[in-house]
Amino acid sequence: MLLHVPEVLTPEELRRCRGLLRDAPWSDGRATAGLQSAAVKNNEQVPPDWSQLPELRAIVLHALERHALFFSAALPKRIFPPMFNRYGGAANTYGNHVDMAVRHTSARQRVRTDVSCTLFFADPHEYEGGELVIEDTYGAKRVKLPAGDMVLYPGTSVHRVEPVTRGHRVASFFWVESMVRSDEQRRLLFELDMNLVRLRREHGETETAVALTGTYHNLLRMWADT
Repeated sequence: MLLHVPEVLTPEELRRCRGLLRDAPWSDGRATAGLQSAAVKNNEQVPPDWSQLPELRAIVLHALERHALFFSAALPKRIFPPMFNRYGGAANTYGNHVDMAVRHTSARQRVRTDVSCTLFFADPHEYEGGELVIEDTYGAKRVKLPAGDMVLYPGTSVHRVEPVTRGHRVASFFWVESMVRSDEQRRLLFELDMNLVRLRREHGETETAVALTGTYHNLLRMWADT
């Protein structure tokens, strides 16, 4: 499932993050890539020892905790600590690749990469190119979102970032290990949850809404690994 998650960050959070990233000591992004990805990766990343990185991560994680749409779609069990990258100038692209199935955090925790996430910090008018292109069964989907918005997509997807030809594309990227491993099952639960929200909005807390809520939670109970 590919999903646009709008307004993850508040305007104040976005301004703070952009201000911090403006002064970041960018380094070679290949340092965190696997063998296949390193051959096609040409971008910059915030180094893991930068003193401002914990604040940036805390802002993003706090924003995710309060975002109901993100929780409904990803059903997070673990979230890999957010990282931050930049495309532009001589380091401006990332060719076709698939994310590693398991990432290891600095605390030696393993995170299965069920869901890939990109949170944008630069608005589309600030740079040319830089589209995130995600291949799925219906063809290539091109994603370029407003600052503060995020896209979720299956970690199994082949994807790339097109060359940035003007300005800089700045984003956060991270992965979610979901309580529900199957992308198809997560999609069904998400669709059921969103339709329950609409049902309650239109008709209130009816017997049908209560019964379908029970169905949702019984499916989640059946499929979830906590």
